[in-house]
Amino acid sequence: MPNPFRPRAAALTATLLLLSSVLAGCSDSSKDAKDGDLSAQKLDWKDCPAPSAAEGGGNAPSPLPNGGQWQCATMKAPLDWAKPKGDTIGIALIRAKTSGDSSKRIGSLVFNFGGPGGSGVTTLPAFGQDYAKLRTRYDLVSFDPRGVGSSAPVKCENDQQLDAYFQQDATPDDAGERTAYLDNTKKFNAACEKNSKKVLPYVRTTDAARDMDLMRQVLGDDKLYYFGISYGTELGGVYAHLFPKKVGRAVLDAVVDPTQNAEQSSLGQAKGFQLALDNYAADCTSKAGACPIGNTPQDVKDRIAKLLRDLDAKPIPGILPRRLTQTAATNGIAQALYSKDYWQYLTEGLQQAYSGDGKVLMALSDSLNGRSENGEYSNITAANIAINCADEKPRYSTAYVEQKLPEFRAASPLFGDFLAWSMLSCTDWPVAGAADHPDVSAPGAAPILVVGNTGDPATPYEGAKKMVDALGKGVGVELTYKGQGHGSYDSKNKCVQAAVNGYLLDGKVPAAGTVCS
Repeated sequence: MPNPFRPRAAALTATLLLLSSVLAGCSDSSKDAKDGDLSAQKLDWKDCPAPSAAEGGGNAPSPLPNGGQWQCATMKAPLDWAKPKGDTIGIALIRAKTSGDSSKRIGSLVFNFGGPGGSGVTTLPAFGQDYAKLRTRYDLVSFDPRGVGSSAPVKCENDQQLDAYFQQDATPDDAGERTAYLDNTKKFNAACEKNSKKVLPYVRTTDAARDMDLMRQVLGDDKLYYFGISYGTELGGVYAHLFPKKVGRAVLDAVVDPTQNAEQSSLGQAKGFQLALDNYAADCTSKAGACPIGNTPQDVKDRIAKLLRDLDAKPIPGILPRRLTQTAATNGIAQALYSKDYWQYLTEGLQQAYSGDGKVLMALSDSLNGRSENGEYSNITAANIAINCADEKPRYSTAYVEQKLPEFRAASPLFGDFLAWSMLSCTDWPVAGAADHPDVSAPGAAPILVVGNTGDPATPYEGAKKMVDALGKGVGVELTYKGQGHGSYDSKNKCVQAAVNGYLLDGKVPAAGTVCS
C-alpha cells in the first residue's frame, strides 16, 4: 500500500468536477552539459492534445484568457544519466507563453506540483489562472517527471486490479489480514517489475533534477526559475544541491522536510493530518448554525472514529458496484483535509455515510488515488511508489511496524495505523533505495524563498525551517503563512502572493521570518 496521503498538490478542479457529478447523482553539475548534444535539441511545440490516461484523462486544456493556446512538446533525456549517450526517454512538457511585453520577459518559470507522481502537464492548466500575474514576465512551463504521466510512465496493475488494491484493508488487525495485506503489496510490486523493469532504476529525484537542468538549457535560460510545491520542494532542493550556480529565482511552497527518513516523514504526516482534522472539527462546531456531524470537536472526531470502525466490519454502498470500506473512507477524509475548500464536502460526505451512503467519501478517495469517473486510473500511484522506493533507502519489516504502532497511534488515533502500515510499500521493491534522505545543501546558490503553512497536513510546517537550515546559510529565506490546507500561494492569501510575486517578478527577497496571516 503506498503512503495513503501523498505529499502533493492535488488538482482542486478535477476533485470538484468529480464531486459535482457524484452530488448531482446523489553530482557537481554546475557546468552546462553537452552530452549527446541533447542540450542543443529544438522542441516542437504544438497545441496540446487531451491528456493521456496515465496523466488522468479528460479534455484538452481550455484556451488561455488572451486567446492563446497551451502548447505541448517532448524533450529527449537520457534514460540513464550515467550513460548520457545511451538510450533516451521522452519528457512531456507544457507551456503558456508570456502574456506581457516580450522585452520584459525574464525566462521560463518551471513548476513541479508534487507527488511524487503528479502530472504537471495536466495540473498547470488546472491552476493556470492562479499564476496569471507570474505569466506577465514568464513563460509558464511544467512537465511530467520521468516515470509519470506521458514521460516513460511506470506501469503496474491494471484498472480492475487497482480497484481491488484500493479496497483492501490497509490496517490489518490479525494474522490473516496481515498476510493478505503483505500479499497484495508483493503482488503490486511484482507487477511494477514485470511491466516497468527498464525504467524503475532511473526514476530517482536526482534523475528528475538532471532532467530539469537539461530543460533549462533547451528552454534557453542561463538560470532555472522554479516554483516547487509539496514534493516539488524536495525536487527543487535536490536541484539546488546538484546545480547551485544555476539557481535563479526559486520558490518552495508546502515544504517537505529534507532531514527525515521514510518513517519520520510518515509519523510527521500522522501528526499533520491529525492537526488538520482537529482544525476541521473546531471550525465546524464554531459556526453560528449547528454542526451537522457533532456537537463538540471531540464529538465530531469520536463519530468519525466510530464510522471507520463500523466500516472495517461492514462496508456500505459507495459508487456502485464498489462499496465504501474503512480504507476508502480514510483516504477520502485525508483528501478533504488537503484544502479548506474541501471541508464542506467532507461534512456532506460524513452526513451521507452516517445514513449509509458512501458516494461522496468514495469520490474524494478516488480523487486521491487518481481514478476518473470512467474507472481509469492515472499512473500517480505507480509513479509515487516507484519514485519513493528508488529514493528511500530504509526497508521496514512487519515486526518493526507492529513495534511502532503505539507511537503512530499516539500521533493520530485516526490516521496513525494507515501511515504506519504504509511503510511496508517498499519492503519487496526490486530496486534499492538511494539514501536515508535527500541532500539539499546548496552553498553559493541564489536566495530560495521557502514558504511554510502552519496548518499544512501533508507537509507539516516544521519542515520549512528544516529546509532553510539544510539549504545552508544565505540561501533559504523562510516565509510563514498562518493558514489551513496544503500549500500557501494557492490559498489566495494576498500577503503570501505579494511576497512570492515580488521575488519572482522583481527580485525582491522578503525579510527572513516574514509572517502572513
